[in-house]
Amino acid sequence: MSDADATPPPDGGVAVLGVPDASADESVKKRKPRLPLSVVPGTPVDYPADEAGVPLGASSLGGIPVAAKLSRKELHAGQRNGEVGMLHSWELVTAVDGPGTRMTTFFAGCPLRCLYCHNPDTITTRHGLPVRADQLLKRIKRYRGVFAATGGGITLSGGESLAQPEFVRRILAGARELGVHTALDTSGFLGRNADDEMLSNVNLVLLDVKAGDEDTYRRVTGRTLQPTLDFGRRLADAGVEIWIRFVLVPGLTDAPSTIEPIAEYAASLSSVTRVEVLPFHQMGSSKWTELGMDYHLTDTPPPSPELVEDVRDIFRSRGLTTY
Repeated sequence: MSDADATPPPDGGVAVLGVPDASADESVKKRKPRLPLSVVPGTPVDYPADEAGVPLGASSLGGIPVAAKLSRKELHAGQRNGEVGMLHSWELVTAVDGPGTRMTTFFAGCPLRCLYCHNPDTITTRHGLPVRADQLLKRIKRYRGVFAATGGGITLSGGESLAQPEFVRRILAGARELGVHTALDTSGFLGRNADDEMLSNVNLVLLDVKAGDEDTYRRVTGRTLQPTLDFGRRLADAGVEIWIRFVLVPGLTDAPSTIEPIAEYAASLSSVTRVEVLPFHQMGSSKWTELGMDYHLTDTPPPSPELVEDVRDIFRSRGLTTY
């Protein structure tokens, strides 16, 4: 899911289906989260090592069993071979994150530090729980009827799913064997982790292009734009359908000098079928405070409806279907 495209639960937390069970053992309930006092965008989040390894104690992630009692060595081995992934939450959504009803799974961990991140609690794997690939696929199988009836499927989001490529590879391949439509929601920054074999099991990529020029992109994310552009071209060459997503933030990403290049880029990719211009909002800002992280957009308003439509018209003028 992109940073600004979905309404959070009423309490501002993660989706109900993805919250670790309240049956987590007492040692976990008593344990206080160890969070950084502040995080400067563009720098890694530093968490103290957990001497006991994982898990953190919850028995399941929204009904999906957690890989309990893994040592650090076992966890790392499972991540390397793709048997285990670190997940933050999951939810069933309609008309968001791809066509039809989607089972959107939020991966823990992301290399970007977006100023407007809607899910800062997915930046680090410390806010995730280890889940085995076969358990996630069992849950996906349960919803095949819903997916078939609505033209839906699964969307792997985050965080950044491509930060855990071997786990993603297993889930995509398993879902395709089940006949389930697959989508990746990604910034493309780690597109190099998606080889041709992985992409052969991807039906759709929701490519989040944060800005169209290097200076703005670095200001927004702390990273460079080129890997995203390269990944999009690889997807187009492979014939993978692309939806371009762009978050419109007043005073940050609203300049024509950053919007026009995105429109030109999207128009140059033969497999782009849709563009979504997503208005910035403040619905995730409370999470930054709860996590003890510095939030730099407190005073930034949402864009006006007129500005949103003006920006959408920039994309439409290139012949792009835009929402």
